[in-house]
Amino acid sequence: MTDYMGQIVRAAAGRDKGGLFYVVGGDQEGRLLLCDGKRRGIARPKAKKPRHVELLEGSDHPAIQKLKQGEALSDKALRRALAAFRDQLEV
Repeated sequence: MTDYMGQIVRAAAGRDKGGLFYVVGGDQEGRLLLCDGKRRGIARPKAKKPRHVELLEGSDHPAIQKLKQGEALSDKALRRALAAFRDQLEV
C-alpha cells in the first residue's frame, strides 16, 4: 500500500467525488483520514478507503509544508492551500 500521509488526493467515489482532500492520517481498518477545511475540518476528518481516492502530485504551498512538519494549521489556511493546488491543476 502506498503511503498517503501528507499527500493531496482527489476523491474518485462517493458524494464528494472530484473533491480535493489532504490526508492527515489513517485508522485501524486501513482507511485514510481526509480533510478539506470546509465540510471536513482538521478536527473532524473523513474516513475513506484508499481505492476510492486518486493520488495527486504534491504541492509546495507553505501551508501544506507546515502540515507535513506536524505544525498546527487552521482550516482556513488548508482551504487556501487546496485552492492554490486546484489552480495549479487547471493551468
